Amino acid sequence: QVQLVESGGGLVQAGGSLRLSCVASGNIFSINAMGWYRQAPGKQRELVATDPTGGTTKYADSVKGRFAISRDNAKNTVYLQMNSLKPEDTAVYYCNAQIRRTGYLSDGTYWGQGTQVTVSS
Repeated sequence: QVQLVESGGGLVQAGGSLRLSCVASGNIFSINAMGWYRQAPGKQRELVATDPTGGTTKYADSVKGRFAISRDNAKNTVYLQMNSLKPEDTAVYYCNAQIRRTGYLSDGTYWGQGTQVTVSS
């Protein structure tokens, strides 16, 4: 089994910063991408940032220049540094990973439980 556990959410004032972390654990052979999505109340889940292994990071237009995704491959961890936060960034943030489990021939898609980020004006 594979688990993704997020941490680092919370309440922050507009203009502030937060850093989210997500650790993958379990029966992992390889991690082929990690990323972050978010879902605000009444809205669909949307991509925030993604970091494919050996590929190019991708950001939603709304967070470019303010958010930065990074990974520590030795720790199976992905981070999301969020700066200049705005009230419209308020959402539940979900970690996502494409993982190949040992003994399997294809990747599976895994999600964390979500962490709340609230930005007050």
